[in-house]
Amino acid sequence: MEKPYWEGKHYSYFSNKECEYFPCHKGADPENFNCLFCYCPLYALGDKCGGNFKFTDKGFKDCTDCQLPHKRKNYGYVTGKYAELVELMKKMG
Repeated sequence: MEKPYWEGKHYSYFSNKECEYFPCHKGADPENFNCLFCYCPLYALGDKCGGNFKFTDKGFKDCTDCQLPHKRKNYGYVTGKYAELVELMKKMG
């Protein structure tokens, strides 16, 4: 099986171990924690992001328990959702 084009590329993984909050999610594996998507680009997709989130009583999306964008192996998943983000922006715009 051929590996994805991005696997092993430096642009697909960045770990900022000097960050005061590193790792910012409890239980995360610090050796495979990807900081590239520090602010998740999939947040705007609401319940279609694919991550482990919940909504607060006030209706805000709480991603505290989600590690989806921070796992090294999920770079392709996150960037694969960009087309959905483009469509969402077209509808808003």
